[in-house]
Amino acid sequence: MSVRICAEAFDPLLELRAFQDDLGERARSIGALATFTGSMRDFNDGAPVESMWLEHYPGMTDAHLERLAADAQRKWQLDDILIVHRVGEVRPGDAIVLVATWSAHRAHAFESCRAVMEELKSSAPFWKKEQTAQGARWVEKNTPRDSADFKPSPAE
Repeated sequence: MSVRICAEAFDPLLELRAFQDDLGERARSIGALATFTGSMRDFNDGAPVESMWLEHYPGMTDAHLERLAADAQRKWQLDDILIVHRVGEVRPGDAIVLVATWSAHRAHAFESCRAVMEELKSSAPFWKKEQTAQGARWVEKNTPRDSADFKPSPAE
C-alpha cells in the first residue's frame, strides 16, 4: 500500500510503471489492475478556471487517505493499492489524483478503484481555491458520493 501527497507535478503512467516494477515476483499472481487518473479541467460552475490551489492539513489528510486505502484492502481482495494526490498550484490538464488497485480478479480491482475514488472526492480533507478572470474563489462543496456503500473507518 502506498499513499503519497505531493506538491510537484507527477506523471501517472510513470507512477504506475514504478509501482508495478516494485511488485516484483508478486506481479505474477495479479490478474487485474484498475486505475483512475483525475486531471484539472479548465472550467467549473459555468466559468473558465485558469488555475487552482489545493490545500490540505498534512497529518489529517495523510491519515484519511491511509485509512481509505487500508479499508479498501480489507473489503476487497486487493494485492496492493496506490493513491497519489497533488497539492499546491495546479493548472488545467495537470494530473491531480491517481488511484490504482491490483487484484487477482477484475471485479475486485474495478469496484475498489471506483469506490476509493468516490470516497476520496466526497470526503477527503482538501480545500480548493480556483483562480478565474474575475478573481479567486473557494470551491465550497465536495463532489457528492456516487456510491454510498463504502466509507472509511472513522478517525481515531
